[in-house]
Formats: sequence, structure tokens, C-alpha cells
Amino acid sequence: MNTKSLYQEVILDHNRKPRNYGTLDHASHHAVGHNPLCGDRLDIALKLDGEQINHITFQGESCAICKASASMMTTAVKGKSRADAETLIQEFREMAMGKLALDRPNHLGRLTVFSGIQDLPTRVKCAILPWHTLHAALNSMTSISTETDDSSLQTTPDSA
Repeated sequence: MNTKSLYQEVILDHNRKPRNYGTLDHASHHAVGHNPLCGDRLDIALKLDGEQINHITFQGESCAICKASASMMTTAVKGKSRADAETLIQEFREMAMGKLALDRPNHLGRLTVFSGIQDLPTRVKCAILPWHTLHAALNSMTSISTETDDSSLQTTPDSA
């Protein structure tokens, strides 16, 4: 099976049967992500036990790429430390933007199925929205938008 076929199969599977989709009562961290250009909107909720992500869920209205990315992201970070999750966030973002050489060591594993997204510039923000939203949640920001430059994230700090 070629990479493009595998990518399409994974996207369709996670879109039809998203993992960790739903709500999370008593979340310790939460953020809403929005891509105003296409309308994707995600709500990420998680519970940290110390520095470890014990539970994570997502819900919202989004395209298949965004939903599949969120589904795979929640599976990848569940049970990981905050630091390990931040490493995955950075590596995924760099991969999606074509700035990570996959022949070098990384922590992405199965997430590399999204490496071809860099060839679809209009879809990159769809794939990275869940990751930006997770970063916002881990850093106590309540919302995030994809409409930023490459060096920072547009965020709204938690007012609590």
C-alpha cells in the first residue's frame, strides 16, 4: 500500500470512528481551537495527574482531516507526560509544515502518516488545529486560533 492510500485509509477510519471523542467531566485543563478560514472548531479537555495526561477527549465540528488528527493525537498523548506531549506537538507541527526531516529521529511513530499534508497547504491548518489546541490547554489558555504566524500561537490566557 502506498503512502497516499495509507493516509486516506487512516483519515477515513479516524473520521468514521474517532477515538476519545466526547466530553470529560471535571477536566483539569481545557481549550477551544478555531480555524476561522474553514470553520473547524474543537474542544479539547484533559485530566492531568501530576505531569501525566491520564484522560483526554475532544469534540466539535471539523473536517475529516482535523477530526482524524485529533483522534490520533489523543491516542498518542494519553498516558504521556506534559513534556512528552509538548515534544509531540512541536514535532507534528514541524512535520505538517515540511520543517521536520523524517529521516532523523523523532517521536511521531504512526503520526507520520500525516507527513504528506505539507503538500496540501490549505489543509495544514486543519491537521495542526488539534495540536495547537492541546498546547493551549496544557498552558492554561482557554482558546486558540490558527490565524497566527509560524513563531507564535494566537491565544487567550485563562482569566481564572
